[in-house]
Amino acid sequence: MVAPPTPLARFVQSRPSDPPTGSKLAALTLGAVGVVYGDIGTSPLYALKEVFAHGRIDITPDNIYGILSLVVWTLTVIVSLKYVLLILRADNNGEGGLIAMLALASTAVKHRPALRRRLLILGVFGTAIFFGDGVITPAISVLSAVEGLEVAAPGLHRYVVPLTLVVLTLLFAAQRFGTGGIGKFFGPVTAVWFIVLALLGVVHIVENPAVLAALSPHYALTFMWQHPGTAFVSLGAVVLCVTGAEALYADMGHFGKRPIRLAWFSLVMPALMINYFGQGAMLLQRPETVKNPFYEMAPEWALYPLIVLATLATVIASQALITAAFSVTKQAIQLGYFPRLRVTHTSVKETGQIYVPFVNWGLYVSIVLAVVTFGSSSKLASAYGIAVTTDMLITTTMTFFVIRYSWKYPWALCVAATGFFFIVDALFFAANAIKILDGGWFPLAIGAAMFTLMMTWKQGRRLMSERLREEAIDLKSFLESVFISPPTRVAGTAVFLAAEQGSTPNALLHNLKHNKVLHEQNLFVTVRHHEVPWIPFSKRCEIESLGHCCWQVTLNFGFKNEPDVPEALALLRGRGVQLDDMETSYFLSRDIVIPTIGKGMAIWREKLFCSMHRNAAAAADFLNLPTNRVVELGSKVEI
Repeated sequence: MVAPPTPLARFVQSRPSDPPTGSKLAALTLGAVGVVYGDIGTSPLYALKEVFAHGRIDITPDNIYGILSLVVWTLTVIVSLKYVLLILRADNNGEGGLIAMLALASTAVKHRPALRRRLLILGVFGTAIFFGDGVITPAISVLSAVEGLEVAAPGLHRYVVPLTLVVLTLLFAAQRFGTGGIGKFFGPVTAVWFIVLALLGVVHIVENPAVLAALSPHYALTFMWQHPGTAFVSLGAVVLCVTGAEALYADMGHFGKRPIRLAWFSLVMPALMINYFGQGAMLLQRPETVKNPFYEMAPEWALYPLIVLATLATVIASQALITAAFSVTKQAIQLGYFPRLRVTHTSVKETGQIYVPFVNWGLYVSIVLAVVTFGSSSKLASAYGIAVTTDMLITTTMTFFVIRYSWKYPWALCVAATGFFFIVDALFFAANAIKILDGGWFPLAIGAAMFTLMMTWKQGRRLMSERLREEAIDLKSFLESVFISPPTRVAGTAVFLAAEQGSTPNALLHNLKHNKVLHEQNLFVTVRHHEVPWIPFSKRCEIESLGHCCWQVTLNFGFKNEPDVPEALALLRGRGVQLDDMETSYFLSRDIVIPTIGKGMAIWREKLFCSMHRNAAAAADFLNLPTNRVVELGSKVEI
């Protein structure tokens, strides 16, 4: 029913792009604090702890200064320079994220088919790895928050995992109700969290202000020069301080560049820096606090309130990632990389607030498995970095092709702009690659499974389209033959959904064969999803008259538009088509796919595709067709 996506540069966004000011800017900035920076804001819970965990690095003043300097400049180079200043510029009509970057890069190289195909595969793999990140983030964040109980009362250690599972279960069970009611608290609660981070750090910095010397890159460079092996291994844990950096780009469409940048430089970055320096100052005076430096910073009376606040912060960070997983899944479906899934809208005002049950409970089961299998944030940390650094590398690679082929910058400038970041990302990736056997395999396994599903679905749909095209009858020729001796015409409008424009839908053939009638008006509709986020109503419909009150209609949607066919067809009123909702019937072909040995995919992939196709959500629901006016007629397709 839905045609493959095609890049169309002439389609532009329908949303206003005026930069926000005044109270609107303040509201968006506060919202960005809660949603965009929730993940990176919880990194102080475990980042420095993991650097010194298991005695990998001796707790000496030189090492502490070196690690702090590495943290400072990792935040500066990766977040401030790469994401905030460079990547945020690579917007796809105001939208960001790996899907938007994939669409942007593939469109930029559309005249180079081989390169475009490789970039698509790379982007799909990055999207698949994102789901691995989506499993690790809630698990490590909530676990690290609840582990504060071990500091407050060591005897509560055995309750950490059960309490973590309770929090996660409540979080995922609440998804079906939407986040509209509690979402307005995300920004204020997270802002309080960052203020507390800064206050905790300031107290210890005042006691030992000499720690601020680590602001100089000299200490990072000296540490790497004198201890290259140790420094390389430490990068695998240092990168935890930038987990969540991808969210800056992914959430650009919700908040805009200016609020995201303002939130980072005015609150988030200073609070993180101060807290990390506070932990470092404490470690200089009390090395024995290395087991959990974040909670050790707090006075005893503040431990339990801090645990509660940390848990709220990690829940918010997890919520933002779960919401992103729903959004990415929906976009992947509309770009043809995922089968149709049931999508529920949880808000009548915000189209972006959706709930995807299959993704929700799939994430939940995987996260529970991760928590039970690893059992602590320290063990999960080994699994975390590989997913983060893989996506960082892919984003940098995609950015090169965008600024070279879309922005038309000189080759040398493009290499200089992205080459430095690529080297930095590659170093962090290599440092995490050595931890694959210690847990890094977990998100990679999830990513590999998702990549297999996505590519199998994409290739299977292509094989189906080719087979249908081989067997297709030209629509214009068929109608000419039909009207030589026309069948009985009945009142009303028939809408025939067809994946291939210009081909005779099987539903029409079956309708003529069995019912031997033709409606007074007939619309042959092809739905196309394009590699741009938004397509305005003014460019939603394309119509061509076929004579005899028959029309070929193409409906165009961006990958963030809602594919509402009746709403789109209503735009045809006044263009020669008279539509009455109560007199309109929708005819769909329900294809049954049969795997066959021979050309195409391996037989196990064909069987996998058949299973995915069979269990996909109904096309009528996906296209928002009225269920009481849909007629489905079956047909078999061998691939």
